[in-house]
Amino acid sequence: MQYFVTGATGFIGKRLVKKLLERKGSVVYFLLRKESAGKVAELRSYWGVGATRAVPVFGDLTARKLGVATEDVKKLKGQIDHFHHLAAVYDLSADTESQVAVNIEGTRNTVEFAKAIDAGHFHHVSSIAAAGLYEGVFREDMFEEAEGLDHPYFLTKHESEKIVRQDCKMPWTVYRPAMVVGDSQTGEMDKIDGPYYFFKLIQRMRQLLPPWMPAVGLEGGRVNIVPVDFVVNAINVISHQPSIGKKCFHLVDPVGYRVGDVLDIFSRAAHAPRMNLFVNAALLGFIPKGIKKSLMAIAPVRRVRNAVLKDLGLPEDMLTFVNYPTRFDCRETLAALKGSGVQCPNLKDYAWRLWDYWERHLDPELFIDRTLKGTVAGKVVLVTGGSSGIGLAAAHKFAEAGATTIICGRDQDKLDAACQEARDKGYEFIAYATDIADMQDCDRFVQQLIADHGGVDFLINNAGRSIRRAIESSYDRFHDYERTMQLNYFGCLRVTMGFLPGMVEKRKGHVVNISSIGVLTNAPRFSAYVASKAALDAWTRCASSEFADQGITFTTINMPLVRTPMIAPTQIYNNVPTLSPEEAADMIAQACIFKPVRIATRLGILGQVMHALVPRVAQIGMNASFRMFPDSTAAKGDKSGKPQLSAEAIALQQMMRGIHF
Repeated sequence: MQYFVTGATGFIGKRLVKKLLERKGSVVYFLLRKESAGKVAELRSYWGVGATRAVPVFGDLTARKLGVATEDVKKLKGQIDHFHHLAAVYDLSADTESQVAVNIEGTRNTVEFAKAIDAGHFHHVSSIAAAGLYEGVFREDMFEEAEGLDHPYFLTKHESEKIVRQDCKMPWTVYRPAMVVGDSQTGEMDKIDGPYYFFKLIQRMRQLLPPWMPAVGLEGGRVNIVPVDFVVNAINVISHQPSIGKKCFHLVDPVGYRVGDVLDIFSRAAHAPRMNLFVNAALLGFIPKGIKKSLMAIAPVRRVRNAVLKDLGLPEDMLTFVNYPTRFDCRETLAALKGSGVQCPNLKDYAWRLWDYWERHLDPELFIDRTLKGTVAGKVVLVTGGSSGIGLAAAHKFAEAGATTIICGRDQDKLDAACQEARDKGYEFIAYATDIADMQDCDRFVQQLIADHGGVDFLINNAGRSIRRAIESSYDRFHDYERTMQLNYFGCLRVTMGFLPGMVEKRKGHVVNISSIGVLTNAPRFSAYVASKAALDAWTRCASSEFADQGITFTTINMPLVRTPMIAPTQIYNNVPTLSPEEAADMIAQACIFKPVRIATRLGILGQVMHALVPRVAQIGMNASFRMFPDSTAAKGDKSGKPQLSAEAIALQQMMRGIHF
């Protein structure tokens, strides 16, 4: 038996060819573009045959008679028993032009070629999409009854089948597979399509909610899903039967499920929250189209919808098919497969294989470089206050990742030492002596960096001043507040606003502002420091909203205590849990990679929640710790000795040794 197959390199076609070649003495000729000649060896290896049984025929689906050479047409004339046409665009999101070119004109060219070589029987693999959005049960003998063909995918599948029915002079058979998913035995799939579009949503639910928590899903219409191995086996069995001329076979699941049931089945397979409560999506149909159109005309609504769809990887048209109205009769198919052992497996039995394969091989997150190197390599990164502490540790990470790493600080000796340390490790820092608290020096520094490097891609506002002193000890030290605000707020803003025009012009840029856990917990004795960081946090929230549509993002890190020279004068911190500079640098790296709006520790979030829900209780707790621990000797201006701690304070310190952020 000799066969000709189009779409032999596709997901279904490759498996069908393998099945055909399992027949003794069979030979398969397959259409292939000349530029894809390199695939032949790999295909033959997959099929397990040599050159005499799998023969490429070079051509182009979009050309007359498939663009096959005249000598090949003569060679094939009268030799092909079965012609299987599978080449098509199986993608709801594909553009109209490509679908028309392949699905309609490609089928017309294929029928013309099959006629030229006098093929024995023409097998056209169509789709249930040929029925459009027909309301009710669509039988295998129905075609003209299709309705709701506005979508280009539905229209082109219908028109391509129409070409076969009207123009094909040899015996023909049409197969309409349902929504094809991966192999029921291995889960193998080659692309994200159909129900796979919802896998990212299910995965997000699993990340956010415990599996025992009930979830709300959409009831929706009925969808029909079949595994690729069933489709291939069914075509192989039916295509070799007699008396199938001018017949159509629905390769569908006789059971079928509603959209909500499908989501629930895959949620169970993913160990995500079960969708036990369903909302009928048909209720959305009561909203007049005019109102829907008006809502989508509102820019914020449209942008939010598009952002959600993009984040979840859902094509825009996907929501149109949630209320899919068609059910498919398959009595002819069941009769043809009777006694063959070929039947559609139950989705519940193989859904876990599909999920497992997707999560291991197809999840879009797998193809995103989530490393610091993949994020900042070749980019310009500025770390203010980069000569020591957190800033220096972060600068090392950026330089190791291949970024053009710029550090700045007031002390030239420290900058030189930092640069030497970098050189010893095999990379370079670019250092600038700058006083961020001096507005004129900020302006000079920004202009110099723009001239030298064209601006920055990542700005890490790390330079800061911390003062630990009670308000009652600061009555005559108002300059503490001025100095702290000058550096932590005004200096930070001056630098940021200097680089923002360049970021706007390039429509990309990321700003990381190092804030404090104290902003969330309202820590006593840090009123000057917390107020300056709170002002920066508030400005950042405003800026994030203003620049959200210009490709510029901001991250605020509510940094916990870090063991740096900044906290060294306060000796009681020696006995409380702190992060190392390297751990703090890791948080900055994560901010650059994932670009979250905020990064905060669990302890900081707890403090924020306490102040929001039970503010009086939170105040009492913070006051108790305030009275328990005195001002440091540095805050008092006394450098002679250590502060005397009460027994309660010592006990609390010992308890906090086991607390981790």
